[in-house]
Amino acid sequence: MTPHFPARGTMIGVALSRRRDLVPLHALRHPVSGQGNGWFVWRGSEIPQDEDDFFATLHVAHLRDHAPELMPYLALPPGWRVLLAPGHEDVWYDPDLLAVQPG
Repeated sequence: MTPHFPARGTMIGVALSRRRDLVPLHALRHPVSGQGNGWFVWRGSEIPQDEDDFFATLHVAHLRDHAPELMPYLALPPGWRVLLAPGHEDVWYDPDLLAVQPG
């Protein structure tokens, strides 16, 4: 697999409203679109379907402040998911992420 690092200055979707101590940490990567690098990150349960503003945009350079444990996975290309919790690591390819454009 060829590394696909997010370009400097691109944006990531982060659920800033979620407490940083919630587990697990979820991350998924859609295809790159505009200034977005495709990454969406949240903690705790699944994405609420009734919250349109669940994700805030954040420069990828600031991800280290919000989810430092995700840094080793940032080079995963679009179509990949990550689930992290204490003592648990799951990384898998999800082709459905390539068919659905966030927005």
